[in-house]
Amino acid sequence: MKFKTKLITLVVAFLAAISFALPSQVNAAKGDIGVDWAVYQGANGKYGTNNKFAIIQAGGTQGGTLYDQWTYASQVKAAQANGLKTHTYLWYGVGGSADIGRQALDYFLPKILTPKGSIVALDYEDGASSSMAANTDAILYGMRRIAQAGYTPMYYSYKPYTLAHVDYQRILAEFPNSLWIAAYPDYQIRALPDYGVFPSMPGIALYQFTSMHAAGGLDGNVDLTGITDSGYNGSTTTDSGKTYVKPSTNTPATNAGQQANNTTLSQIKVGDSVKVNFGTTRWANGVAMPSWVQGKTYTVQQVSGSNVLLGGIMSWINRSNVELLTTTSVPSVSSGSTYTVQSGDSWWSIAYKYGMSMYTLAANNGKTISSVIYPGDVLRVSGASYSSHTYYTARSGDSFWSIANKYGISMYTLAANNGKSIYSLIYPGEDLYIR
Repeated sequence: MKFKTKLITLVVAFLAAISFALPSQVNAAKGDIGVDWAVYQGANGKYGTNNKFAIIQAGGTQGGTLYDQWTYASQVKAAQANGLKTHTYLWYGVGGSADIGRQALDYFLPKILTPKGSIVALDYEDGASSSMAANTDAILYGMRRIAQAGYTPMYYSYKPYTLAHVDYQRILAEFPNSLWIAAYPDYQIRALPDYGVFPSMPGIALYQFTSMHAAGGLDGNVDLTGITDSGYNGSTTTDSGKTYVKPSTNTPATNAGQQANNTTLSQIKVGDSVKVNFGTTRWANGVAMPSWVQGKTYTVQQVSGSNVLLGGIMSWINRSNVELLTTTSVPSVSSGSTYTVQSGDSWWSIAYKYGMSMYTLAANNGKTISSVIYPGDVLRVSGASYSSHTYYTARSGDSFWSIANKYGISMYTLAANNGKSIYSLIYPGEDLYIR
């Protein structure tokens, strides 16, 4: 969610802001920091530090034109797997038309993938009509429908737009503490809210305090009342620091997220999506990791011992330094199972399909990953002989020649088996496939 006009900076004393925003009741989520995601955050979302919740766009309507957000389901799964309480929002460009609101809610309410009781917010920041009463009627219609469906309704916008187009007091009279209001002090990266520019008005439950919660842009929000507990029965944190949320009800998306959440790091396999933990500073080989990798999501391309290879940047990282977001199902294979190569296939794409290393797949068929495969070739994809393969972890001073000599193979074969040439660099801690 982004502003359409420049915000008017409001200088408000910190204590005055708190007196408007924070009720006396203490909730578990009060003070938690979270994010909201749309298509710009990709299939698995984007993270700031120490996030506890995510509010995810399912789609919306603009003057009666409905659209789905293709990232909604996968982002819900990823957030659940990462231990975040997940909620939903809709772009609500209905102007002053309750009828357009009806069409939107008829379409989207059956598609909500977050648990019953969770937030479903209406994003109303563009396209208002000239009638404040009609605009407010359309918003209240949508919020009533959300409440009737068993979710927690909220209204999102920013203060100047709300004051100009909406009678928010009518909203609060029917839905107390249901406002989600944005106000940014600047466009610098911010981890925590600056209450000096808090949009002082009653009934604010969520405060969106920045659009730069992380480099490259990410909305950051603070829960002022504990409203993000809605739809959840608490959470459990393990000794290792992993958090498991407990949705009040399940949906296909939250079920999938919980499956990933319950999968241990030792079970990570090729094809799974993982997020690099904040605070990770080194790759598996000890080389310093750039800070921009932290919080990013990658697909696992290979697994070797305690390390996983991150697709796209082709770097190895210890599995203890990642969080599993989505886990793939592996086709059932039995001894002697085969796969017929199709046009466009590669060693990697076939191995991904069966949860294998591409090096293992190639070796099981008497080839290397440098070997060409053709449509119609029949490859063995059985897992029967996986355990017979040998890997070596490079040490300081090693070379392709010294490692190849140790195992009685050609250094050219060793390099090719690992997608390299003998002129490629190898680093201490790097796992190499031997045979």
